[in-house]
Amino acid sequence: MSADDDVRDLAGRAGFSVEWTDQSGKAQTVQPDTLRRLLKSIGLPAETEGDIRASRETLDAHVRAPSDFVTARLGEPFTVDARPMSQALLVREDGESFDVSLGVGERGRAQMRPILEPGYHRLEVGDRVITVAVAPRRGVSIVDVAGARRMWGLAAQVYGLTRSGDGGVGDMGGVAALALAAAHSGADAVALSPLHAGFSADPHHFGPYSPSSRLFLNPLHADPDFLFGEERVREAIRVSDAEDARAEAERASLIDWPAAARAKLSSLRTLYDSFRAVELQEASPGRLAADFAAFRADGGALLEEHARFETLHGARFGADHQQWSWRSWPEALRDPNSAEVAAFAAEHADEVGFHVFLQWLADRSFGAAQKLARDAGMAIGLISDLAVGMDAGGSHAWSRQNDVLVGLSVGSPPDLFNPNGQAWGLATFSPMALKARAYAPFLATLRACMKNAGGVRIDHAMGLARLWMVPEGASAREGAYLSYPVDDMLRLIALESLRNNAVVVGEDLGTVPDGFRERLADAGVAGMRVLQFEKDDAHFFPPYYYPSDALAMTTTHDLPTMAGWWTGADIALRAEIAGEQSGETSENDLGSRAQDRIDLWRAFTEAGAADGEPPAPERPALAVDAAVRFLSETPSKLVLLPLEDALGVTDQPNLPGTLDEHPNWRRRLPAPASDLLNDEAALGRLRSLNRRRHT
Repeated sequence: MSADDDVRDLAGRAGFSVEWTDQSGKAQTVQPDTLRRLLKSIGLPAETEGDIRASRETLDAHVRAPSDFVTARLGEPFTVDARPMSQALLVREDGESFDVSLGVGERGRAQMRPILEPGYHRLEVGDRVITVAVAPRRGVSIVDVAGARRMWGLAAQVYGLTRSGDGGVGDMGGVAALALAAAHSGADAVALSPLHAGFSADPHHFGPYSPSSRLFLNPLHADPDFLFGEERVREAIRVSDAEDARAEAERASLIDWPAAARAKLSSLRTLYDSFRAVELQEASPGRLAADFAAFRADGGALLEEHARFETLHGARFGADHQQWSWRSWPEALRDPNSAEVAAFAAEHADEVGFHVFLQWLADRSFGAAQKLARDAGMAIGLISDLAVGMDAGGSHAWSRQNDVLVGLSVGSPPDLFNPNGQAWGLATFSPMALKARAYAPFLATLRACMKNAGGVRIDHAMGLARLWMVPEGASAREGAYLSYPVDDMLRLIALESLRNNAVVVGEDLGTVPDGFRERLADAGVAGMRVLQFEKDDAHFFPPYYYPSDALAMTTTHDLPTMAGWWTGADIALRAEIAGEQSGETSENDLGSRAQDRIDLWRAFTEAGAADGEPPAPERPALAVDAAVRFLSETPSKLVLLPLEDALGVTDQPNLPGTLDEHPNWRRRLPAPASDLLNDEAALGRLRSLNRRRHT
């Protein structure tokens, strides 16, 4: 073989797809130089013949290493890395144990008989202990929760919710108020924008889909009233001299993240000082102190490392803005386990404690909001959002460097909307590390998102099977798909869904591999069907086309609202922004949109959701009403209506491909969360959704 053939062979063994099919169905081949960069990024250099030989040996050793973790499905036999025909002891999660004989499996491995109880069990073979994760055939699905009913819910951008006292950034108090109002109106769910931890020292970095860590929460969304009561929180705001700044932030229609964050964190720090001086100094801990201690103990090393990172990041970035990323810190501080990091944490123990305190507030207020939602009668309650990756300069990448592909960015290949592809600047898990670490990083992330919620939406769910990876600094075109152990990950999702009684939604929009949606459905993961996309060249699909086990939605945060789409506001917006943007950008799109309006209105009328002629573009409210009625006719067990469409808002939360050209993730809704649904137009749309509940 030639040197390039050797590189292709090594890349294929490492999980990279040397060939792939683009959205138009055309076969594409990844160039050898791109493969070399990708391989180097995952620790498999391939520049020379010696590199390739050594990397192949490394990869082979990884593949040959016996696994002490295996996934299986309930009631099905499975193979393990053990000697066939040997004796073993099965210790179930409930403590019951059984002597078992292993049979003969594939490729010289042993076969284990079916296990009939879901859970994490132990199989002891000689001196080895193999963990067996036995998953149900499917997780808790929206079909299971709905039963004979057809449910509906709202989707909300948490930062945009408003309430008196929120300090200019939406919080869990606003979420709770919305959830109570939605439940009273008949909703069974409120889906939330990501609540992942950002960078407290740099609130300019506020995009919810590029977090510092997905294991922890953004404290700017915490509502301390749940723990400390309004009076004590107001006193902390007064003492911190943040009243005027918070009031000004609350009056603004767009969030000034740096200003709002400074004011919020200032009052939260004063609250922490009070808590530390009073509750934490008492001879016997009271309720709050005991709960804080329990939270810190339960959080373990991951929580302490996140708090240490936040403290270090504040010190390094505060002193030198060139040290925003931990990769630019002094070498000793790049290692979370170094003596220097331990010494720094000890010296700044109060600051580390403050960041633990912030996580405690965020966690407990999230849990309180979910309890209120469920107590109000919601079948699901809050649905959290799991971003596809994390910032390579953040807490998770620093604390678990061997788990994360720091030198590669997640993105998407060139397609009809993005001819140059996309690189999102996000790091994600190494598939080799997932297997080597018994999926601990993945499980921790799932559990963090399910802990206080009745469901989780997995962003870019295709990443369970493959991710488009781009070497740092390269064009998005210079990437390739990296495969992930999808069977194992779907089984673990099903098992964690069962254990946490949480429904799972997979965002399956864009370039979807053949058969992937079917695999999601088989695992109980609901896909998404978005009205704007459910069409072919001739027409929009009728309501019966929507499957019962997928969410039906009018739009998403990255797409125009229904009113924006009908008016063409999204086309006008992109035309105002210099440079190539994703989606429809040419003047010809106005003509295409005019025809799409006619086609969509025809679908509405044929479904009985509208009658008469299509309304003019400047009268979008009638189209929004018809869209909601149309989705209410679908068999989907859960229709999710974004708040922007419930209210008939024109502006969309995010315009992909823009930074400062559009106020992404900054819009605050015009009324308090508790009153949003009192709008007469919104009430009419919710009545349409309620009519579907028992039909």
